[in-house]
Parts: sequence; C-alpha cells; structure tokens
Amino acid sequence: MDFDLTEEQNMLKDTISRWSAKNYGTLEALQAVRAEPLGFSEDRWAELAELGILGLPFSEADGGFGGGAVETLVVVEALGRALAPEPYLAGVVLGGGAVRLAGNKAQRAALVPGVADGSVRLAFAHSEIQARYDLHDVATTAELVDGAYRLNGSKTVVLNADAAKFLVLSARTAGSQRDPEGITLFIVPSDAEGISIRSYPTQDGGRAGDITLTDLHVSADAVLGTVGGALPVIERVVDGAIAALCAEAVGLMDALTDITVEYLKTRKQFGVPISSFQALQHKAVDMLVAVEQARSMALYASMMAESEDPDERRTALSAAKVQINRSARFVGQTAVQLHGGIGMTMEYIGAHYFRRLSMIELMFGDTSYHLRRVTMEGGLIKDA
Repeated sequence: MDFDLTEEQNMLKDTISRWSAKNYGTLEALQAVRAEPLGFSEDRWAELAELGILGLPFSEADGGFGGGAVETLVVVEALGRALAPEPYLAGVVLGGGAVRLAGNKAQRAALVPGVADGSVRLAFAHSEIQARYDLHDVATTAELVDGAYRLNGSKTVVLNADAAKFLVLSARTAGSQRDPEGITLFIVPSDAEGISIRSYPTQDGGRAGDITLTDLHVSADAVLGTVGGALPVIERVVDGAIAALCAEAVGLMDALTDITVEYLKTRKQFGVPISSFQALQHKAVDMLVAVEQARSMALYASMMAESEDPDERRTALSAAKVQINRSARFVGQTAVQLHGGIGMTMEYIGAHYFRRLSMIELMFGDTSYHLRRVTMEGGLIKDA
C-alpha cells in the first residue's frame, strides 16, 4: 500500500504549513489571538476560507472541494503543530460533518457554501453531563407539537459554541434516555429564542459553552437526516473527529519534540550542552519513536474513518486513540522532564503544547474507555 501523499496533498500540506508558521510562530502571537473575544482571529478564519481549507471536506456539488479524511489529516496536523486556535474541529469536522452526512440537498445548499467561505460557523451540540462518553445517552427531549418540535434540555462542553451561527443539536424524539433508537439531529440558529449559551475558556486555551434549551420551537424542516435514526450519523461524525484529533496530536507532539531537542542543544550544564549527555539523548530518541508510532496510527485512523462498516471503523478508531493517548502522555511528560522547571510554566510555549495534548487525551474517550472498546470487539485482528 502506498502511504505517500499525492502531488495535490503535498501542495495542500505546503500551503497550510506556510500559513500556520506565518501566523503562529511565537507564543506572543498565539496569546494575542487567544485574547480576542471569540478566542481566535476572524480575519485569519477568512484567510483559511480563501485558501479553500474550510470547504475542503465537502463535495464539489455542494460547494466544497471534495477532500477526504487524508486531506483533513494534512490540515489538522499542520494546525496542531502551530497550536492554531481556529475552530476547525468544531465548525468543519464536527458541525460540518453532521451537515455533510445527514443534511438533505436543500440544507447542504443553504449551509455548505457559507461554511466554505467562512460566513457560517457551526457547532456540534451533543454531549450531556450525565453521558460521559456514551453517544447514545441523550436526555434532551424533542416533543412533536402541531407539526413542530419543542426542545428542552441541556448540552455541555460544546466546542466554540459562542462563535457559531448555527447549532447542530441532538435530542430524543422517542424512547428512554439510553436507547440507541429515537435520537434526532436538528439544525437551528444559535440566537433562536429558547437557547441560552454560557461560554467559557478551556484549560488548553480554547473555548467551549454549556447550552440550555427551554421550550425551543423548531420546525420539522430543521431535522437533519431521519427522525429517530441519528445515532449512526453521530457515531460517524465523532469517529471523524477522533481521526482529526489523532492528526492534531501528531502535529503537537512533533513540534514539542523539536522544541525539546533544540532546548537540549542550547541548555548548558558543566560547561557543555546537555544534549551531549547520552541518557538525555536516549530520552529524546524515545520521544521520536513515540511520535512515529502515533503518526502511523493517525494515518490508519484517517483511512478507517471513512469505512462503511461501523464495527470495523469503531474498533480501528479506538485502537488509534489508545496509541495517540499513550504517545501524547509520554511525549508531554518527557518534554517537561527534559526541560526542568521551565517546562511547566505558561510563559513557555512547550507547556501550552502539553496542555493541549492532555485535553486531547480526554476528548471523545480516554485511554481506558477506548481500550475497553477494542477489547470488547476482540482486537483489530480477528479470526477468519
């Protein structure tokens, strides 16, 4: 199997890498953008749109550029390497993924061009406080009243909720709280009457929000996909997000390893650079090995994210997340150890990489959760 990027993919990689390096070369530049009201620069969001990055995963028929999971991997890895705060995961991978997979022709025509040109930002509001990582656990209700739906409930840690023009909301139209059937997706304006958003900064420098729905009236036209049959779509959207997180983590780990090696070359002890100490050289090599293990699994995740077999896809993405989480923790902790005290201060950019890696380790399932899923499925290699 050929794992090399195509000519077009290499051009995409060069483009997004140059953009990331130009805009986020220093901690000062990153902090200045994070201090903006939405936690990112709307001008730079528009630049990503001009480069075609925001429309990348959508079909050309819908106004996108027809990219796939590998193209998403290329983009997100470069954004991760630069710690770029733009809500690509929230708006394009999660919210955009739901519209791409479940939206009808009219919905895609109304939303995708706006997502691609940067004028429409989406947020995926699915997780609830009691659900932990169980995607089928939905307590928010949607009651059909006179041909429309009335939604009540709450969503928690909705990524970049305060920046969204539309919310992709999940609610239960039938069944009990943990039934796999009976979950429906809706697309609604974020400023609709009945929606309250409490936004806040996250530990990794990003933003999220808790959403309360109080008698939110939604027309039947706002349903994404089939009524009561949204769980398979939600699972595919989240699997795509896991693949993207794997790629982002590789970019983060790659950059953190480079920073650490450079520090070893410049920091002196006993009159010589500490990079001359063999024990520290071994640590740096171990970091490099962990990054390459993660890179292999991130590529595997990107290929399997588009699988039509839900069991095969779920097992593959869980296995990838296990390795990514393990590599992320090892690389982050080793970087701190090799830096000494400076590695834990927020005045040093390395600590920001470690914080983001620590958040990724918990997003959409921690190591124990995904290891359990792989075990329950019998592992990646099954008897013929």
